[in-house]
Amino acid sequence: MRRLFLCMILVSWYTLLKAQYEGMEYYQEQDPAVKVKLEQWQDLKFGFFVHWGPYSQKGYCESWTICTEDVDWIQRDTIISYDEYYRNYVNLKKTFNPVKFNPEYWADLAKEAGMKYFVFTTKHHDGFCMWDTKETDYKITSSECPYHTAPNPDILKELFGAFQKRDFMIGAYFSKPDWNSPYYWSDRWQHGDRNVNYKIKNHPWMWEKFCDFTYNQIKELMTGYGKVDIIWLDGGWVAPENRDQDIKMDRIVEMARGYQPGLIVVDRWIGGKYENYRTPEQKIPEKPWDYPWETCMTMANQWSYLPGDKYKSTRELVHYLVDIVSKGGNFLLNVGVDGNGEIPPEGIKIMKEMGGWMKVNGEAIYETRPIAPYKEAKICYTKHKNNGKVYAIYLNDENEVNPPSQIMLYSISPARGAKISLLGYKGNLSYKRVGNGVLVTLPPSFVKNPACEHAWTLCISGMNEKE
Repeated sequence: MRRLFLCMILVSWYTLLKAQYEGMEYYQEQDPAVKVKLEQWQDLKFGFFVHWGPYSQKGYCESWTICTEDVDWIQRDTIISYDEYYRNYVNLKKTFNPVKFNPEYWADLAKEAGMKYFVFTTKHHDGFCMWDTKETDYKITSSECPYHTAPNPDILKELFGAFQKRDFMIGAYFSKPDWNSPYYWSDRWQHGDRNVNYKIKNHPWMWEKFCDFTYNQIKELMTGYGKVDIIWLDGGWVAPENRDQDIKMDRIVEMARGYQPGLIVVDRWIGGKYENYRTPEQKIPEKPWDYPWETCMTMANQWSYLPGDKYKSTRELVHYLVDIVSKGGNFLLNVGVDGNGEIPPEGIKIMKEMGGWMKVNGEAIYETRPIAPYKEAKICYTKHKNNGKVYAIYLNDENEVNPPSQIMLYSISPARGAKISLLGYKGNLSYKRVGNGVLVTLPPSFVKNPACEHAWTLCISGMNEKE
């Protein structure tokens, strides 16, 4: 009963927080270089997100099993004490040896999937660093980590290098809280919840140490790993309004943009001038937002690798992508990599299949912006930002293998003489006006043998001025 009550309290709190967050005023960035970078990022639409660390060896929920909060999505072995569990978790560093890690393959696969930017967990809340930081020994290059003997043990350097070579925009996920730092979770007191476990006003010197630690680590990321486009900061409870957890974002951002001009800063769940775009998690807004945003979502149920995890279907993910883009958002799709450094077969299959769909329909996704009515029934709309072409993307039903012979567009009014085509088919289509809309006839050959699965796209060249 106590567990249920606490879960209900936390869910209610989280729902309230999200409602407040979504209603929070968006700060319009003033830095010209950042504004240009944001526009470029909005053109990319589809990104690759990876959660990976020592926890992947055991299939643990990333970091959260060492948090003492009593919620149902934090599962740990209840036979042993928390202290023993925590020690065992930290010692996963000593067995983490991902010898099958292949950054070039990851980057090739993401490119094949049609993804255009990459965000990687440089450090999750547990504090383990996937780069050669000089601020802690809790890292992939530690002498206690067997992978330190690999020819190129700095995983972040290898990953960012591989994706940079393929012209991906690069994002560094970085956790503001660090549950391994003695200046965040001090050994002087028991670990409490996800927050700092001491009163900052009573121990300001400890918090200063943590602020310097955070600053120095972000400086390493900004100076040692080539061009970085996004700093994706997680752990929104680390904020001045919550237990005085002010990590001095002004100082951090000034430094970071000094090394990486135009850097997009995503201080999640905070609002204000350092949240250049918003990041609804595992959800899609019902309506378009009038500022930059990105849905981050898992391919499976868990963010990190879990043996036997249930993956979403490719059809489901294609439909999510289309829905998100029609509302003006980006889609950051996550896969959890296993302890050996391999993307699970299910993830590979999904990425290849999504890539097949994007090869046919990518022009209806990249460099587009929303256009009313955004979505009607089974059709989502997008508009190319430069040439004005409008795309009507028909989302199939679960068992709908072939497109219909005719598609009715109720809210689109092509100009006189406009041409309507079908992505994946050469030639224009016949259509007739019906009321305020248009009825489009698809070629029988395409209906019988469509160029792709899951969704089919009409392209309208020439719209009335009201559109």
